[in-house]
Amino acid sequence: MIGHELGGRYEIIERIGGGGMALVYKAHDLLLGRNVAVKVLRQQFVHDEEFIRRFRREAQSAASLSHPNVVSIYDVGQEDEVHYIVMEYVEGHNLNEIIKERAPLQIDEAVRIASQICDALDHAHQNQIIHRDIKPHNILIGRNGRVKVTDFGIARAVTSTTITQTGSVIGSVHYFSPEHAKGVVTGEKSDLYSLGIVLYQMLTASLPFLGESPISVALKHLQEEFEEPREVNPLIPQSVENIILKSMRKNPQERYQSAKEMLQDLETCLLPERRNEKKIDFTDIDDEDRTRVIPAIKPQHIGASPVRSRPAPVAADSEREERPAAAEKPKRSKGRPALWIGLTLLLLLAMGGLAWYVTHALTVPDVKVPGVINKTEEVARSQLTALGLVVDENVIRKYKEGVTEGVVFDQSKDEGTEVKKGSTIQLSVGAVKPSKPMPDVKESSYEQAVKTLVAAGFKEVNIQKGDPQFSDKAVNTVISQDPGANSEVDPEIAKVTLTVSKGPNQVKMPSLIDLTQDKAVQKLKANGFTSDPTIEQEASYTVEKGKIIKQWPYDPGSDANPGDKIVLTVSSGYPPEVLKYTFNLPVAPTVEGQNTKISIEYSDARTSGERKVWGTKTINSTQVFPVDLVLSPTVNGIVTVKQDGQIFDTYTVTYEDAKNGTVPAVTLPDNSGSDQGSPDDNGDGNHDGNNDETGMNIPGNGKKGNPGKGKDKNKGNQTVIDKHDH
Repeated sequence: MIGHELGGRYEIIERIGGGGMALVYKAHDLLLGRNVAVKVLRQQFVHDEEFIRRFRREAQSAASLSHPNVVSIYDVGQEDEVHYIVMEYVEGHNLNEIIKERAPLQIDEAVRIASQICDALDHAHQNQIIHRDIKPHNILIGRNGRVKVTDFGIARAVTSTTITQTGSVIGSVHYFSPEHAKGVVTGEKSDLYSLGIVLYQMLTASLPFLGESPISVALKHLQEEFEEPREVNPLIPQSVENIILKSMRKNPQERYQSAKEMLQDLETCLLPERRNEKKIDFTDIDDEDRTRVIPAIKPQHIGASPVRSRPAPVAADSEREERPAAAEKPKRSKGRPALWIGLTLLLLLAMGGLAWYVTHALTVPDVKVPGVINKTEEVARSQLTALGLVVDENVIRKYKEGVTEGVVFDQSKDEGTEVKKGSTIQLSVGAVKPSKPMPDVKESSYEQAVKTLVAAGFKEVNIQKGDPQFSDKAVNTVISQDPGANSEVDPEIAKVTLTVSKGPNQVKMPSLIDLTQDKAVQKLKANGFTSDPTIEQEASYTVEKGKIIKQWPYDPGSDANPGDKIVLTVSSGYPPEVLKYTFNLPVAPTVEGQNTKISIEYSDARTSGERKVWGTKTINSTQVFPVDLVLSPTVNGIVTVKQDGQIFDTYTVTYEDAKNGTVPAVTLPDNSGSDQGSPDDNGDGNHDGNNDETGMNIPGNGKKGNPGKGKDKNKGNQTVIDKHDH
């Protein structure tokens, strides 16, 4: 059956139980999207037409019941040879499992369970449905504590075919009523007998009748008395024991006359004034079959006139002497009969007057009790008082589902009952449902929070998840709840909203390198960071003073928590040992007077060994370009000159030379001393101190194309030159 779609609608999920007549499966209703329980008849019954007909009729009758303590029947159907009933699925345990696990139960818990069972039986009996198989196996306890009675009417469908099946009739023999064991017709009081046994078992953890065989147990129901509950468990109040004793009387006439009467007893048995009441006594109940002591009947007790005996024979003289002489009868007076007649008439008149007085003066008139159920207490009191009835000061005030506060839901005398004027009527009035403190489920996962609330009596359908919020808690952790913890609520109707965490709010880390400190802080706030960054100082050759060198702990573009602390390292400028040096670089064109494209590149402590372009220019005469270098004890300055894209020469400026003022001067070749050079002023081929655009006198060596060597007599001289393309 597992995985089969019964009736094209109910997908069988798993088997959850079974008995002698049927197997029970958990299934999913594909049409309504809910879980249901499906009871499927065993194969050995599918060919018994009488059984099938009664089974279906009884299942349909049970489906007419609508009560919070009755398992609802949704559907009855047949697929091929499979006959099934679809009913409400109750998550929890049956009472038999609970009794095995932790009986004897607490007194109030056992009475509460019995009250709900009795309430269900009262509803069924009013609809002319007798259960006939009340036992712990057929009582389901949901996770919210709600009691559900199942298998209504199924026992009536048992025929001769099933009488020998283990687990059907035999399986319930411990809960049979005496009339059930006799095989006679059973009624409402038979269900109450079984309920008494269930209550007995909950409070004592044992059954009242045990035997080696089902037959011996059935005979004990008929013939033997059971051990009284308080002898097994002395903690049971006398009022509760009285209920068990009365419901388990062998004579049905001595039991409760209805489930409603038993329910009223259950609802009040734990009141302080009843707990230690007098033990119930059944000796005054008339039972024609019990043994009696009847006194002998004497003639004087017979109301008829005595029969006249024959006259005794005349005794002998001796006998006459022994007997005392009889008194002579006085003569009757003629006036005495009239006296006696007068006295008799007077007596009759007195008795008639007394009867009239008793009838008209002392007899209390009868009053019909009005129905005040579903009326307010004030209206009920007015109606009862107007008829001369007295309302009991001890009004029973309790919460009852479906009853508004202040409205009467029960009265001690039923409507239409004739009572004497002045009789006392006790009212049961609805009260506000007692509230419970809301559990604190924060800091737990959403799933665990739902389990906690359901265990406390809240309905799972009333628990919903709010919009997740960012927080420092783990994902799916409850961070807030509505209603709040410890607030007074009604678990059965309260709607609960749980807000869970979706983890910390993630933001993108911006790039802060080379920004000033102020701009970096502004950019962090603009990107959602809430904490001020930590600022650290560090010397740098490559980053200008006041700008960001490093950011930690997140790289640009990575996800970060907005509340995390960011550390920014700001450049404090060059380290103290740094040396700034201006290298005056003279550069000449390839041919004096002709344009030559000059490019100057450098590397120093700032470039980390990488060559940087200082500038480019087209010149046609010798010029001096000042190249600013930053030197460190471990990094020298290197200057490279290119003419028309080709490396012309490279110059190295060491830290020690710059520090000591011993940097060698640059000597340029004399481009005028050859045929290709231009003549000087004297025509001797020597350049006599020709002034360039800078006003500097650049000596030449008369050689073309080769750099001259010599000392720069003007060392340290700085000339400002426009740096093109820099």
